[in-house]
Amino acid sequence: MRRAVIQGIGSSLPKNAVSNHDLTRIVETSDEWIVERTGIKQRYLAAEGETTGSLAVAAARAALQDAGMEAQSIDLIVLGTSTPDNTFPATATFVQAELGMVRGAAFDVQAVCSGFVYALSIADSMVRTGSANRALVIGSETFSRILDWSDRTTCVLFGDGAGAVVLEAVEEAEGIEGRGVIATKLHSDGRYKDKLYVDGGPSTTKTVGVLRMEGKEVFKHAVVNISAVMTETLDSMGLTAADIDWIVPHQANKRILDSTAKRFGIPEDKVVITVDRHGNTSAASIPLALDVAVKDGRIKRGDLVLVEAMGGGFTWGAALIRW
Repeated sequence: MRRAVIQGIGSSLPKNAVSNHDLTRIVETSDEWIVERTGIKQRYLAAEGETTGSLAVAAARAALQDAGMEAQSIDLIVLGTSTPDNTFPATATFVQAELGMVRGAAFDVQAVCSGFVYALSIADSMVRTGSANRALVIGSETFSRILDWSDRTTCVLFGDGAGAVVLEAVEEAEGIEGRGVIATKLHSDGRYKDKLYVDGGPSTTKTVGVLRMEGKEVFKHAVVNISAVMTETLDSMGLTAADIDWIVPHQANKRILDSTAKRFGIPEDKVVITVDRHGNTSAASIPLALDVAVKDGRIKRGDLVLVEAMGGGFTWGAALIRW
């Protein structure tokens, strides 16, 4: 069975680490207030010259090095982002050019915080069907560029960064035994688009706009939707929560992570949590957390890993991976 196997992983963070204490100089808040409500202690914010594209390139190069592959061997780049370098062309084409990749296709996917799961699902489908043999799947964001820095309920939540994985077509065993992406499930519900959105755009206001969010509503839907899609993904393969070695969630808020784990019946020591050090990096959060857990030795070859996310739209999804 032709399957998309993860052969390499990498990440990139801006140089500037910003603590909660640092934010008290910008907005009325406190370290205690932020930690209690979100679990976040610091985040990384892009400086002048650091962009979604430049972070994505650095993450992609790290993933290629980890995989022992040259960029010229890649025939697909799918980049999840809501903060592209330009309205067009796709930031993925900038990454393509910087890497020296001259064949195949490169494009962006916009599903907000679910962007990496959506991008992974698309790349997996293209690898399975033979449309691509080696793919870079990237999540990269500079959310600091679309924040209202006077709104303490949102500006303290987000950070910048990028993560990437290299997928390769490999003949593997069917079912859950073979390595690679085993199952993906994607959903959206546009009725809730005004619960988490950016109040600008080229076709409406001719501006970039800033992020707006109804936090309580997002929290409520996140816990329900994420738990449901995780169950759906496992059910599709005849598995239960007890079969999973690791859950790597979108790093939105420690309260959401704790509530979802409790609802799903997963012990906290099986959940990879990096929101304390990265904040919410939207589409970059899952690959950033994966990279941390792989590099520190928690996630090992053969482990069964479930990733999940929910973002503006609302969009949500999950993917089951044999590492």
